[in-house]
Amino acid sequence: MTSRTVTLLDVARVAGVSKSTVSDALQGSGRVAEATRERVRAVAEELGYRPNSAARRLRRSSTGAIGLHLPQTATRLDYYMNLAFGAVARAQEEGLDVVLLAPAGVAGGESGRVASRVDGLLVIDPEVGDSAVPGLLDAGVPVVTGERYLGPAAAPSGAVICDNAASLTALLDHVTERGARHPAVLAPAGTSAWATALRATAASWGQEHGVAVALRTVPFAATPQEAEETTLALLRTDPAVDAVICAPDGAAPGVLRAAATAGRTVGTVSVRTAGGATSGRTIGGATSGHTAGGTTSDHTAGSTNPGRTGEAGTHPRTPLLVASCVDGTATRSAEPPVTAVDLRPAAYGRACAELLCDILAGRTAPDTVRRHAWALETRASTTPPC
Repeated sequence: MTSRTVTLLDVARVAGVSKSTVSDALQGSGRVAEATRERVRAVAEELGYRPNSAARRLRRSSTGAIGLHLPQTATRLDYYMNLAFGAVARAQEEGLDVVLLAPAGVAGGESGRVASRVDGLLVIDPEVGDSAVPGLLDAGVPVVTGERYLGPAAAPSGAVICDNAASLTALLDHVTERGARHPAVLAPAGTSAWATALRATAASWGQEHGVAVALRTVPFAATPQEAEETTLALLRTDPAVDAVICAPDGAAPGVLRAAATAGRTVGTVSVRTAGGATSGRTIGGATSGHTAGGTTSDHTAGSTNPGRTGEAGTHPRTPLLVASCVDGTATRSAEPPVTAVDLRPAAYGRACAELLCDILAGRTAPDTVRRHAWALETRASTTPPC
């Protein structure tokens, strides 16, 4: 038989079950024994059965699509584009299209219209200040968020989250193992889970380790030029800084340019501990996220060592380590290549879409929370030459 002629009845005859059992087994619904479900699926695959998606959607009153809401800065960032591609790929495997929701189209009470066009929603890195998010969460269709929403609104049907604190902790631990005594963090402004966690972690890590962490708040979608300007101002006012961790996606090359302007060699701080690896891939339990908005503010988090600026004034050419909270083309192709946290955005988008598909198909209960893993990629910007 060809895929054009195979019907549910054909599958039912070969599998030795009723047509309704075949339908339930293939749709993941109904009370079908797992052994029967597997047998039906195997027979359907062997016969080349392909469901009539249009008829299936009519029976379910389904639109055959899910909506994807990204932060307004998404079009400027590789991270979100890769995430969207991952979500689309997974949705297509389920026979679903993905509708990218324009921010202006879901604000101002338009959630009902949005819900009529999709079976469910993906809301990525929801920002408390995003006026569209509360309406989306209350749109009347299943919603999966990429990262938790920290504002007051209806709870989503599920979430895929990252351990944002752990990823920044790994970077801070890494640069101190490579010899840094006075690290700085260019953290994102905004009220997403990612931005909030990075700012809090910079402060708590400094307090826990008795290390002065110079914290500068920059726009989430800070450009390389903005990162360069912030870093130059930082190095001029606090020359003791010997490592800069840049959060915004794609902004790290600006930190490298600032280092060159300031006459600081990148990646040659002496190793303080004996056991630290100089290269490799460390797998962690999470990260991701991004936000919008942007002010610039300066302060030092967790400092128990006052007077460092004066101390470092006698060493104006202290080497500088550079790292990024988000890996991508900009960090990999920089000179030198920049140590970064690989958030695996395509896999993250896929994981978000998979959870929503599982909830829509009844394979997973609502209120499910899944975790996404990150990896620390160490490169020449934080390792001494061999």
